[in-house]
Amino acid sequence: MPELPEVESLVREIAPKLTGRTLRRPRLHKTDVLRRVSPRRLLQALRGNRIAEVSRRAKHFVLRLETGERVVVQPRMTGSLVVYRAPLRPDQRRYAVLQASIGNGETMVYRDIRRLGTIELLDEAQWHAYTARIGPEPLGEDFDLRCFSARLDGTTQAIKKAIMDQRRIAGVGNIYANEALFRARIHPARRTDTLSARERGRLYRAIRSVLTAALRAHGTTIRDYRTGTGAPGSYQHQLHVYGRAGSPCSHCGARLSGTHSIDGRATTFCRRCQPRGRQARP
Repeated sequence: MPELPEVESLVREIAPKLTGRTLRRPRLHKTDVLRRVSPRRLLQALRGNRIAEVSRRAKHFVLRLETGERVVVQPRMTGSLVVYRAPLRPDQRRYAVLQASIGNGETMVYRDIRRLGTIELLDEAQWHAYTARIGPEPLGEDFDLRCFSARLDGTTQAIKKAIMDQRRIAGVGNIYANEALFRARIHPARRTDTLSARERGRLYRAIRSVLTAALRAHGTTIRDYRTGTGAPGSYQHQLHVYGRAGSPCSHCGARLSGTHSIDGRATTFCRRCQPRGRQARP
């Protein structure tokens, strides 16, 4: 699933092409991606409306309309937002979920190969309720070590699960949790409440460092993810542990271990560089 760097890369590339553009002749080709909004209501909201801002919140990209409503899209594994400068070819229409003309012969398309993503339409009150349920942005200016440490308080769950909990910290998913914990030399199954202040500091810096590096590389492409220009990301060439179980550790040479027992997802770590401490319950 695209995480903070992937969605932020997409937003940075697509925002200049969409901001200020008026949506005309919107068409919804698939309805199974809609959440809490009917096809008719969504198309009514889009038709003739202007896109005032394109932004990101956690792992979602957000189109703020001139009327104040927001289209919130969670792209998940195979969704992307693209602007085409010419009429859509049959292969481009094949996976189109939502499209609208934006003038000058250009078309905005949300495409989703496997239709795992979701689309919501939120009014102002719904938007504030939605964003209030999500934790702070880890690359935000106000996300300092004290804020990070406070987000980890009050839980005995595994530290990997804690930093992936979107209610605690926004945008961190499986790829970057694996990488940050390796960089911080912390076992992913460590109970969060056993981390020392020094370890919390290392993890705070590791999370911000990994996310920043991935953002510079336009994200990680394992299979389907593409940026707003249709190009793959390149951070997959810098991964130290994710997807490398059984390979030698880039730091010490020991064989990397893999497990699904922490949160049901693939977790890779180095037993030598990330020694076991007090473990969280399964």
